[in-house]
Amino acid sequence: MHSPQQITILGATGSIGLSTLDVVKRHSDRFNVFALSAFSRVDELAALCQQYLPVYAVVADEASARKLTHLLDGLDTQVLFGSESLAYIASHESVDVVMAAIVGAAGLLPNLAAAKAGKRVLLANKESLVMSGQIFMETVEQSGAVLLPIDSEHNAIFQCLPNGRFDQHTGVEKILLTASGGPFRQFTLDQLNSVTPAQAVAHPNWSMGQKISVDSASLMNKGLELIEACWLFHCSADQVQVVVHPESVIHSMVSYVDGSVIAQMGNPDMRTPIAYGLAWPERLASGVESLDLFEVAQLNFEKPDLVRFPCLKHAMESFRVGGIAPAVLNASNEIAVSSFLSKKIAFMDIPRVVEGTLNEIENRNVDSLDSILEADSLARTVSKKQIEKLDGR
Repeated sequence: MHSPQQITILGATGSIGLSTLDVVKRHSDRFNVFALSAFSRVDELAALCQQYLPVYAVVADEASARKLTHLLDGLDTQVLFGSESLAYIASHESVDVVMAAIVGAAGLLPNLAAAKAGKRVLLANKESLVMSGQIFMETVEQSGAVLLPIDSEHNAIFQCLPNGRFDQHTGVEKILLTASGGPFRQFTLDQLNSVTPAQAVAHPNWSMGQKISVDSASLMNKGLELIEACWLFHCSADQVQVVVHPESVIHSMVSYVDGSVIAQMGNPDMRTPIAYGLAWPERLASGVESLDLFEVAQLNFEKPDLVRFPCLKHAMESFRVGGIAPAVLNASNEIAVSSFLSKKIAFMDIPRVVEGTLNEIENRNVDSLDSILEADSLARTVSKKQIEKLDGR
């Protein structure tokens, strides 16, 4: 019998992290929690540490580390803090698997550290590939890391593709990337102008954090996923078609030259792709109920509306342009979403801020990780100025 695989979970207190722990708990003979991280939910992280007894726990700063150390008094778990510590637990020689579930640009450096160390990286952080697709994929290739997508759509595409990649020699024609359409799918432009943060975070199908829920509502999430899909599966933006599918039962599809379309279906529960990533190439029980097709009864499909949801258009264009544009897009969106959630700007101001920032920053080639991080920082500064202009209307 093999010894359990050691897992680091980056972003343990978020929805993906908690779902991962649920699957791990069901298979404690196969997986052991080596390290957990959280940004600000120190109390929740303490409770997880008491339950799973990791070797390391990482938080954002020294004050949080002091608080966590106090809460874990008597446990052997070593408390660390800061971005270097995240990279440490992601690349530690004892670790076999890294669940990369930190939201946003903050996940890039630890995810790269895991890839460089040759780990099995379960990628639930699309921003890593949006910001640094070429560098990230080259790192994976050079180190021999195994990169498995955990976003439900990319996991579905991976399952539907031969050898997990877009290969025209095997008859692959197109990726059909599904989108729920979010809570505002049928809203008019007037209605979209007056939506509230509370409405935007109430996703009809999925349980997700605030930021990703707003991205889903604006279709920016689908734009980021399109960019991620192009890097993951070695294809162009023209070979990916976004399909709005409100039921979120078909998680994505692959179209073939002979007219076949292969789809991956299931209940909207992230434990399914997580279990697939943990066990691949095998499968194991995830705790998710089998899909009841009689209950589903009907599946609907629509084209995305790029006029009402311009974030998707901006994402597509930034990938086609290349260079630092996708990193600028991502950083600008993070700032805009944060401002929307704090009620500084309106929902439809999010694409305005992103477009204004993309137009203001001159695009250039990516020649290093530093150039990406510089672009990220500049985009945040420019976006904040764009928001000040909007705020003063």
